[in-house]
Amino acid sequence: MTNKNLVFQASVVDASTRAFVKGQRPIALWLTGLSGAGKSTIANALEVAMVERGRHTYLLDGDNVRMGLCRDLGFSDADREENIRRIAEVARLFVDAGLIVISAFISPFQRDRALAREVIGSEAFVEVFIDTPLAECERRDPKGLYGKARSGAIKNFTGIDSAYEGPVNPDIRINTLEENLPTAVGRILAYLDERGLA
Repeated sequence: MTNKNLVFQASVVDASTRAFVKGQRPIALWLTGLSGAGKSTIANALEVAMVERGRHTYLLDGDNVRMGLCRDLGFSDADREENIRRIAEVARLFVDAGLIVISAFISPFQRDRALAREVIGSEAFVEVFIDTPLAECERRDPKGLYGKARSGAIKNFTGIDSAYEGPVNPDIRINTLEENLPTAVGRILAYLDERGLA
């Protein structure tokens, strides 16, 4: 709920000026997928590739944000919703600052990803579905979380006892069973190039 006594303070330097100074079109790349799908790995490699192109970027990663900005939140559906709302607001600020934001979050619910697109703005939002089947994510289990979830040590774990609603029409779909890391990054960059976004 917004306090009725708050008044938005406009900046003299606006978003288009910040983007012009950086020589780029600011966007938010929103990577979604199950735990272990490869979001963070792809996001890191993508940021390296963007920096090599001389782009100004910032990477928002799920675990890192939960250790700071969202450390007061748990993993109930309501807390997950608030987690994504906060991340969307931060990403919007970074886009306003003229940056290319790469966000790597499970973001399991369609309505929350739709909210993120609305908050950031459709023209600056690119949804990237890291489409890795649950069985493969469990096989990888890089953090040992699926084992804990299956044993009951972790509750409300996405894909086990909490739902994951995969995107129906993502802007980009990466199948990590068929595409290796360089191919995945190359496909994202090609998409951005085709649309004049990178």
